[in-house]
Amino acid sequence: MIVFARNLSLLGYFGLLALILVWNAWVQPPAQLPRALVLIIMLAPLLFPLRGLLHGRAYTHAWTAFLALLYFSLGVANAANADTRIYGILEIVASVSLFIGCVLYARAKGRQEKLRSIDSA
Repeated sequence: MIVFARNLSLLGYFGLLALILVWNAWVQPPAQLPRALVLIIMLAPLLFPLRGLLHGRAYTHAWTAFLALLYFSLGVANAANADTRIYGILEIVASVSLFIGCVLYARAKGRQEKLRSIDSA
């Protein structure tokens, strides 16, 4: 279960990262703002948990689940617009998989660490 949850969270994380990068840089770049500014605003929050997710830290997975909710709300807003409906749906799928994977991983890792502390005591 813990391996599935970690893989799901990493799949959602890197999927969301790649989706935002590809969509805003090549598929439909912003018309009024520079691409770099939009990419920095959209991708900067995702870069903060990268190290903790790669190292499998439960605390990082726990607060990254809250970050996934931000991208879920952006996906809902994009899905409501006819021009960005596909982008919004893909953003929703990636953020939901990130959220579910992070919650499951943090829960399973917390239980595993609790059992280890009981066994060592």
